[in-house]
Amino acid sequence: QVQLVESGGGLVQTGGSLRLSCAASGLTFSNYTMGWFRQTPGKERAFVGAITWSGVRTYGADSVKGRFTISRDNAKNTVYLHMNNLKPEDTAVYYCAADSTLARVATMISAFGYWGQGTQVTVSS
Repeated sequence: QVQLVESGGGLVQTGGSLRLSCAASGLTFSNYTMGWFRQTPGKERAFVGAITWSGVRTYGADSVKGRFTISRDNAKNTVYLHMNNLKPEDTAVYYCAADSTLARVATMISAFGYWGQGTQVTVSS
């Protein structure tokens, strides 16, 4: 079955950096658009960004543009979220997700059929 396993979360100070990884198995990774979402308690899961099989990227909120970068390694079946200049408002559980529609870059939760379990990122002020 399809599994998405996130790693790399943790506690970091304001201005610090983290790299989240999401290792995928049970699917033909290069056929999927991979996305990242984040969620804080009491709020809806929010789109952070996504990357198609060929590397076309899109990002969600303006607040992450220029600070967050998504990349993927199709040989390793892994997608990454590089986060720089982290701020306390970036604190959230970060989820990796997979969209089976080739080359589509969707931002809706419903477009992504597979999800990881999430990894906590906490940014201290």
